[in-house]
Amino acid sequence: MAPVTTPYYLEDLSPGMCFETEATTMTEADIIRFGREFDPQPHHVDPEAARHTLFGGLVASGWHTIGVMTALAVRSGMPLAEGQIGVGVEGIRFAKPVRPGDRIRLHLKILEARPRESRPGWGVVRVQWTGINQHDEVVVELQPSVLVRARDGEIAR
Repeated sequence: MAPVTTPYYLEDLSPGMCFETEATTMTEADIIRFGREFDPQPHHVDPEAARHTLFGGLVASGWHTIGVMTALAVRSGMPLAEGQIGVGVEGIRFAKPVRPGDRIRLHLKILEARPRESRPGWGVVRVQWTGINQHDEVVVELQPSVLVRARDGEIAR
């Protein structure tokens, strides 16, 4: 899937719109690197020790998976004018472990798009993010809300 290059403004987004991203592979090296720096637990950093955990093997940190999903949203899913400016997240659910070699893609669905009264020229868009692996299994779900510029809105300062 070719990346979308034209950014979306508030007026371009409405409830029910859906976007799909390309997939990316979660490598063992990346899982361990992220785990060592940000979530140093045995099931994220040591393949041998991970075999003796609840997971029975190495798994990606949920935060790593969400970070990868963010990159997918920005690069190939739903590029927004001014970028993905987060204002909140609801309902994070880690549904299934992500393992080395898993290919993760992101399904995005607009749940709400409304002007922001406190910042004229801007709006808030609430999106359902569903991370899906190569077996079409849901691995992570969350609902971020992002600040989106209206087409004629002022640039944030």
